[in-house]
Amino acid sequence: MRESEYIRTGPEILEYLPVRISRSNKGTYGKILCIAGSMHMAGAAYLCAWAAYRTGAGLVKVLTPKENRVILQNLLPEALLMTFDTKDPERSKEQVMEAFDWADVTALGPGLGREPWAYELTRLAMEYFHKPLVADADGLNHLAGHRELLDTHQGELIVTPHPGEFGRLTGMSVSQILADIPGHAVQFAGEHRCICVLKDAPSAIGSPTGVCHVNTTGNNGMSTGGSGDVLTGIISGLLAQKVPAYEAAVLGVWLHGRAGDLAAKSEGTYGMMARHLVEYLPEAMKRNGKNGEKDRA
Repeated sequence: MRESEYIRTGPEILEYLPVRISRSNKGTYGKILCIAGSMHMAGAAYLCAWAAYRTGAGLVKVLTPKENRVILQNLLPEALLMTFDTKDPERSKEQVMEAFDWADVTALGPGLGREPWAYELTRLAMEYFHKPLVADADGLNHLAGHRELLDTHQGELIVTPHPGEFGRLTGMSVSQILADIPGHAVQFAGEHRCICVLKDAPSAIGSPTGVCHVNTTGNNGMSTGGSGDVLTGIISGLLAQKVPAYEAAVLGVWLHGRAGDLAAKSEGTYGMMARHLVEYLPEAMKRNGKNGEKDRA
């Protein structure tokens, strides 16, 4: 894809920040279901849910194995928890379907693992949750093994692969992918009627209509574990507040990178961690040093 065919994302994308209403409640800003975490991977669920809250979401419910209950209740007491026994798939399915009815948006995959129960959660989300869905990490790995599921989701779908995950989804080599990040993002989006955030330096966001944005924020300090989980939470938080799907993806990627740039000034790039991205996110959402929120009575 030629450079003249894509749009470089700049600060003007902040115009898509969701309106905050003076007379509102937690339900006003959306409910997110975060299907994330497996045993020993509670941190991914935490980073995703925390980032969604820090982006402005009203409620976040984490659906995760029972082993993560105590960890997540201590790390993020604001989150709702729905835990399940991975050895009781029938009961788990009932819980998942209840959660789908509750949620406005689902974030699928951070730290989910590749066990059969994790695949089943991915399948259920793709086949039965037809509201906005963000698929990342192990959610994408399960889709790579069952590509037919990509076309079963009837709502808005945003996928956020890095080149390795994209290679598993498409069968392409990493070198092929790196040769044209924007072009491959747009092609995949068109083929599967989704929005494709192909993560690289810089990341590209392709739409099914052929529009492509290339991001202009971020730095190499963000090349650290958990950074992608934060991005999934940011995009989900914007979707929950009714930002249109493509704009939520473009704005989410830009805010993620801007938070990284702000963090680099204080933390440096060597010592940057995913948690710093969440900590600097509110600052990243400001315009010209002022609060970026657009309030409405």
